[in-house]
Amino acid sequence: MDKPGLSLEEAALAFLTSLPPEERKEKQQELNRFVLWYGKERPISQITPVAVSSYANSVGTSSGDAVKRLEPVRALLTYAKKEKLIKTSLSPHLRTKQASSKTPLISRPKQQTALTAEDHAQLKSQLASLGEDRIRVAEEMRTAAADKDFRENAPLHAARERRDHIEARMKEIQTAIANGVIVEAGRPTENMAVKLGSRVILRDLASGKELAYTLVTKNEADPVNSKISIVSPIGKALLNQPLGTA
Repeated sequence: MDKPGLSLEEAALAFLTSLPPEERKEKQQELNRFVLWYGKERPISQITPVAVSSYANSVGTSSGDAVKRLEPVRALLTYAKKEKLIKTSLSPHLRTKQASSKTPLISRPKQQTALTAEDHAQLKSQLASLGEDRIRVAEEMRTAAADKDFRENAPLHAARERRDHIEARMKEIQTAIANGVIVEAGRPTENMAVKLGSRVILRDLASGKELAYTLVTKNEADPVNSKISIVSPIGKALLNQPLGTA
């Protein structure tokens, strides 16, 4: 039987009529959804694999309910192919999306940084000083910007670089303060690690001599004054080490 001119609604009605009453009742509601979704006046012969796949995706993931809802549509498409209402088999394209198997992200506790009261005060002082520097640089930028030739405005470019450096350093200090916990001598340092701004004491096991260092950024490194960069070999070795490690 060749009925290429049937609309989807007419084809669905013909399919339902061919079913026993009980089965017809079970499939009718879901077929009505499919007909309305695709367009009841559109020729069934023009249904494409992409359209079938899109409808399956609109139903949901491959849960039992989604698969059950697609069965009447699958039966209709099988019927349509058998009756030569469509040229190709479309039912294989009626696949639901796989349910996501992603593991929920687990929020890990923030690792704390031990700071002495002196360290904390110094960081706060540096932050306040940098805030004042930023205000001065902003004024320098406004003055330099009065020169409309921005391409050759060296003072403006220099001021912008200083501003960027100041703001980057302020963010580093703000992070160190936010993650810092003030500890006293002899207080347990469990779950704490060496971070930027930490003051550490290293002991030479052979001689017993102790050396104190403060971990700082590359720009603040001053080995003569016991300030070592976190990117130096010693700094890298100390970074993230649990405090109190022998």
